[in-house]
Amino acid sequence: MADLSVQHKPECIHIDDISSADGPENDRPEQRKIISRIDRRLLPICGLITSVSLIDRTNVSNAAIAGMNEDLHLDQGTRYSVMVLVFFVTYTLAQIPSNAIVRRIGTRWVISSLILAWGIVTIGFGLTTSWKQLVALRVVLGLFEGGSFPSIILLMSTWYVRYELQKRYAGYYLLGITASAFSGILAYGLTQMDGVGGLQGWRWIFIIEGILTCIVAVLAYIFLLEFPDREPQSQPRWGRLGEVECQFTLQRLSQDRGDASLEPFSWRAFLRSALQVKTWAFATLFLAATAVAYSMAYFLPIILHHGMGFGVAASQCLVAPPYAFAAILMFAGAWAGDKYHVRGPIIIFNSILAIVGLAMMGYAASSGAQYAGVFFVAAGVNASIPAIMAYQANNIRGQWNRAFASASLIGFGGIGGIVGGAAFQPSSAPRYIPGIWTSIALMLLVIGVVLALTVYFIVQNRRADRQGTILEGLEGFRYTI
Repeated sequence: MADLSVQHKPECIHIDDISSADGPENDRPEQRKIISRIDRRLLPICGLITSVSLIDRTNVSNAAIAGMNEDLHLDQGTRYSVMVLVFFVTYTLAQIPSNAIVRRIGTRWVISSLILAWGIVTIGFGLTTSWKQLVALRVVLGLFEGGSFPSIILLMSTWYVRYELQKRYAGYYLLGITASAFSGILAYGLTQMDGVGGLQGWRWIFIIEGILTCIVAVLAYIFLLEFPDREPQSQPRWGRLGEVECQFTLQRLSQDRGDASLEPFSWRAFLRSALQVKTWAFATLFLAATAVAYSMAYFLPIILHHGMGFGVAASQCLVAPPYAFAAILMFAGAWAGDKYHVRGPIIIFNSILAIVGLAMMGYAASSGAQYAGVFFVAAGVNASIPAIMAYQANNIRGQWNRAFASASLIGFGGIGGIVGGAAFQPSSAPRYIPGIWTSIALMLLVIGVVLALTVYFIVQNRRADRQGTILEGLEGFRYTI
């Protein structure tokens, strides 16, 4: 291979002798520098995008207990649940075409435009005068947000090798759920603007957070990376990665899973992954995990207020602490998963923890014990989400295969949002037993699917070891258990 050392920098970085992708990610100092630079350029902006995305789709729960339900008559019948659910219809439908578009056109223009569009829609939430207007805007919000999340997942999978992914997914997703958790505190502060400009406090939640989203759209246009095969040719801008970093990344991907080169687009290549059962198994895992995560995001302030008896301010602020515990579990699982090359056992452990927490929420005698259960549920389901994303990314090869698979994964997450949005109904207060058992059943489904995949992967790996069967079209490839 030709020498690709950099001559215009003080230190020369060579990528001839790159260590095996199966080894540590920091074998050589110059490699650590490149990976660290990719981390700095990719993870913060992806985390920021995910933060505003999660906040803008779930801030209705904070507005609900701050007066929105009464003002827009969302407290009648199933109106609140309908308003929550319609978002996921267009969110799900937008997933698959968005990844095909982003992979062909590039990330910066597409994703930043989507962020700007949904920021404007979020501002519009604060100006609605009827629940029907809010429902219509939620439909539009789902369309714009639906193109961003799977594109971010796909983008990150093209910059890292398989056993670096879970820590990176956990890192950027942690930024998202941390911001989402503290959005309750932010929402409480914004409600203190009640009367400013003649607007109720709950309206300012949407207006200010929508403005912040529009600012993030500008930052995404400036800082977001392109795919490694497109980045060196992208428009000149601050912090653009150069040829050395991108060639280093592409070579590592070739060594790790042999799919660094992008094959020409065709619908046959893009839809090939749809014929693989494991694609839908991963999507089912994500559906189940996100259903419980969304039910917590949309209903936790309401459960704390109406189910556990906390006041409005306390209910908004008590959302945050369980997610701090979730962050600890998420990073511990990500470190162990990447170090020991395992995914399934971590997901099963998280699901069992969530089941214990759900049982405490539904059947504990005191509000304190019920609230302790919230910690286990929030940690279990949220720690599983980056683990499932890494589980899928580790076991699917081919860029168009992964483009479809990541879109189907997040698309099923949208269906999970529909399930989660319907799980907890006001009529089942204060214990919300139907929602509790729905969530427990979903966690049991996760455990069952992971066990089935584990058996399948073990059998296939043994067949490859003993009979020389080539897995995923790449000699030496083994499934991650």
